[in-house]
Amino acid sequence: MMPSPCSCMSFNPETRRLSIGLDNGTISEFILSEDYNKMTPVKNYQAHQSRVTMILFVLELEWVLSTGQDKQFAWHCSESGQRLGGYRTSAVASGLQFDVETRHVFIGDHSGQVTILKLEQENCSLVTTFRGHTGGVTALCWDPVQRVLFSGSSDHSVIMWDIGGRKGTAIELQGHNDRVQALSYAQHTRQLISCGGDGGIVVWNMDVERQETPEWLDSDSCQKCDQPFFWNFKQMWDSKKIGLRQHHCRKCGKAVCGKCSSKRSSIPLMGFEFEVRVCDSCHEAITDEERAPTATFHDSKHNIVHVHFDPTRGWLLTSGTDKVIKLWDMTPVVS
Repeated sequence: MMPSPCSCMSFNPETRRLSIGLDNGTISEFILSEDYNKMTPVKNYQAHQSRVTMILFVLELEWVLSTGQDKQFAWHCSESGQRLGGYRTSAVASGLQFDVETRHVFIGDHSGQVTILKLEQENCSLVTTFRGHTGGVTALCWDPVQRVLFSGSSDHSVIMWDIGGRKGTAIELQGHNDRVQALSYAQHTRQLISCGGDGGIVVWNMDVERQETPEWLDSDSCQKCDQPFFWNFKQMWDSKKIGLRQHHCRKCGKAVCGKCSSKRSSIPLMGFEFEVRVCDSCHEAITDEERAPTATFHDSKHNIVHVHFDPTRGWLLTSGTDKVIKLWDMTPVVS
């Protein structure tokens, strides 16, 4: 029986160490017996001022990383129980990943920002922050081999950040109709599994050369036919034409009118698995090969809130708002 409601947990199978975050900001640590019939209390960490939101145990360094609703990221030594350091984030954290080799921690928060910190034994330094989502970050997933970070968001999108390439490349993946709830990565096949509140399970092939989505260009008139947009009063008066609504081509990023962007197309290599608005000239240029899907879509038939992927067996566990837990054999699609 815990002294406060439990808010999150982390389990390490190798050491059978169970870390439980509580609403009062404490992290309680237990060791489970070999037959899993007994929990032995080990220590408590006074980690946060309010609810613990995430815990990550790093066996190689004997560190316990955590975030809380107090907007604090903290890390403790699991051997001594001593607090090693902390960092205040701009918003409540909602995603936490760690790279053992470089000691970089990745923190996603409700504002949509991802913060990268470099951890030392007793201090940390800010490496960088980046923002690509219009909604809060809901999930993070780190691939230490390709050195790529995936972030899912309430804006229905997934972004792949090329951390190792050091070029700031960010690839968008659009395949959900609701918030992205969880991300898992199969390193051996280079496939990303994203699960959404819409019940969708999407398996993305990341072993293809993807393209960045272009930045949307600003213009006072259509960059195809030169018709003025509705705020361009001078050109409207000079040409005696009614102003049009502005749209953007998802392939080239140009500002276009509705007449010059009447077509729709999927652009899977840019992450658009669904049909999106493109200008007429880009629509003609897109080949059938470029329209070939790079993801498979599956309906879990429940609103997913939690996911766990076992890469060794290829099993995916989902739990939903319908109080049902489902176990999926993903080997036919993750192989």
